Amino acid sequence: MSRRSQGKRSWDVRASALARNTHNLIRSIVENLQVEPNPEKRFIALSVGDPTTFGNLNPPEQVIQAVRESVEWHTSRGYGSMVGHQEARQAVAEYSVHQGPVTADDVVLCSGCSHALELAITVLADPGQNILVPRPGFMIYKTVAEGLGIEIKYYDLLPNEQWKVDIEDLESQVDDDTAAIVVINPSNPCGSVYNTEHLMEILDVATRNCVPIIADEIYEHFVFSGHKFTAMSSLSKDVPILTCGGLTKRFLVPGWRMGWLIIHDRRNILGKEIRKGISNLASKILGPSTLIQRALPAILQSTPQSFFDDVVLFIENQAKLAFEEIRRVPGLRPIMPQGAMYMMIQIKMSLFPDFKNELEFVERMVSEQSVFCLPGECFCYPNYMRIVLTVPEDILREACQRIALFCQDHIVTRDKIKEIEEEVTLSNEACRMINM
Repeated sequence: MSRRSQGKRSWDVRASALARNTHNLIRSIVENLQVEPNPEKRFIALSVGDPTTFGNLNPPEQVIQAVRESVEWHTSRGYGSMVGHQEARQAVAEYSVHQGPVTADDVVLCSGCSHALELAITVLADPGQNILVPRPGFMIYKTVAEGLGIEIKYYDLLPNEQWKVDIEDLESQVDDDTAAIVVINPSNPCGSVYNTEHLMEILDVATRNCVPIIADEIYEHFVFSGHKFTAMSSLSKDVPILTCGGLTKRFLVPGWRMGWLIIHDRRNILGKEIRKGISNLASKILGPSTLIQRALPAILQSTPQSFFDDVVLFIENQAKLAFEEIRRVPGLRPIMPQGAMYMMIQIKMSLFPDFKNELEFVERMVSEQSVFCLPGECFCYPNYMRIVLTVPEDILREACQRIALFCQDHIVTRDKIKEIEEEVTLSNEACRMINM
């Protein structure tokens, strides 16, 4: 028996180390920005990766009807299996045939794709180990890993090569403590879509170094014309791959929080321990929403291909519109995406001396033009900003025009350079006269 401490205890309630060390990089940066919009102009947020924000993109009737029917079933009201109902997991397995052989036993249903990514990271890595993450890349990995004492190491993407992975840099980051390589394809924030040859180059690095891959493929099939999505797991002969996906983006229902993790392990390298570990971790939330689980088979089987085609075509046209508008703006360089729903834009900061960095650039653009883009620092990639392409056409066009006006107001033109040089000359002459 423990003995009661002598004397009265004082209150000393503190946040845990996990809570203190968990940070959402995007939220931390955005909350510290001075983003007060110009009251004379309507605010346009090109920053939020939620395709439902403006109300112009909505799921088809078949998806809504599936949930209506699920509401009526008593089986959608109680707890389900920790890894998801069998029928729902089977539906995901059938939906995912493009990934290679998949059975219901390979599928774990999660509370959104972010939960799937958390399961993948926490089942593979211990405190003190590291995972390799692309730069620029979505920073949920940093949020999950660092609170657990797992180190993040970055490998670079190449902006001048449509954001391909710098293969040499990737391999140079691998060490004895590397637990996994994260590959985002199609990419957030870059919109890149990797072809088979490039995916094989990445797989070769994983094979040589015996490191499993976490494939973030939430934007699978979100691919523009002339490009093709290939699931990484369909190419792997030996590398174990944990693929993370879900309804969120393709079905336009991010708030329904339905994701999945699929285990691809053809050589049985992961063994029973990893599968058991995933099940153990999934038990922490007792499985995702049974309401959406019960609707999942109908959602995956009855959504018409025409719905997906229309959504992707709209976003591709938005990408073309934004690219054509932005590429004519002095001081900016957009990189045309190949898929997903984002575009990265380089800001040539040397031409904007009013600002120390792209954070100040973005802040001032909000205060003057009421347009908000996410600064590249949110993706560990300074001197860039990311825009979202899912907004209505008229709003995107207006936003691009305002961005152009902002740049025209602040860019250093030849006339401005001459003016600055003349001011410096006059100042130097004044100092010389004072010192005479």
